[in-house]
Amino acid sequence: MIIDYHVHITPPELIKDWREIAKKEEYFRLLSKSPVNKFATAEDIVDELDRSGVDKAVVFGFSFKDMGLCRYVNDYVMESVKKYPDRLIGYMVVSPRAQGLEREMDRCINGGLQGIGELFPHGQDFHISNPGEVGDLANFTMERNLPIMIHTNEPVGHYYAGKTDTTPVEAYEFVANFPELEIIFAHWGGGLLFYEMMPEIRKQNKNVYYDTAATPYLYDKNIYKVAREIGILDKILFATDYPLIPMDRYIQDIETSGLNEEEQSMILGENARRLLDRKVTLI
Repeated sequence: MIIDYHVHITPPELIKDWREIAKKEEYFRLLSKSPVNKFATAEDIVDELDRSGVDKAVVFGFSFKDMGLCRYVNDYVMESVKKYPDRLIGYMVVSPRAQGLEREMDRCINGGLQGIGELFPHGQDFHISNPGEVGDLANFTMERNLPIMIHTNEPVGHYYAGKTDTTPVEAYEFVANFPELEIIFAHWGGGLLFYEMMPEIRKQNKNVYYDTAATPYLYDKNIYKVAREIGILDKILFATDYPLIPMDRYIQDIETSGLNEEEQSMILGENARRLLDRKVTLI
């Protein structure tokens, strides 16, 4: 089974009105006006799954600062998961510093959503290294046995929309403060995975996963063999950031990366199945 763990879904009405939303949400405006940006509805995603030979996708809306907008996109995710229960798995987005955080989490759990993310620390005005800003989020998440996905990026190299200060240092400090929290760092953790060659980091990051979203824009396909050499293939999640890049582009890269079939299967779906095979707790 192939599971894409990082797919952005957008309600049709939001696609239609994105320019109005962008006037109120600066980070949404920054990403939406990027020349590589695309939007995808539930139907677009299911069509892409069929086209690329992918079985399922973990989908989530845009993480807005405004909790009302988060609720709006969460509603669409819940609706889409009910419409395509065999193809789509839903995550929720929340605004960590807004009122109603715990209430929205429980509402989404009741609606069948299975995790949190992808959250944008810079865009939502919080720092994952600051326990005072993310303590409630982390504790509420652990109490409900939810995984959480955080946007991260590498601290060097070319600029792109979405490249922020959420680097491996911030990610490391987040894990250090909440080591029992099950975390998915998007985009290879901005390179945090390389530091798992340090025994102390490997031990600390026992509950950390890394997804492969946007890999073709960031690394060559040797990164998959590097992850094998580090010994963390069981922590890598196939993720495309669709609709940014077609899903089958990643599959082709993984199949020609030098990994054997068993190793490819781990990344393409087995690791995801293990992470998804959990019982969410409603408080």
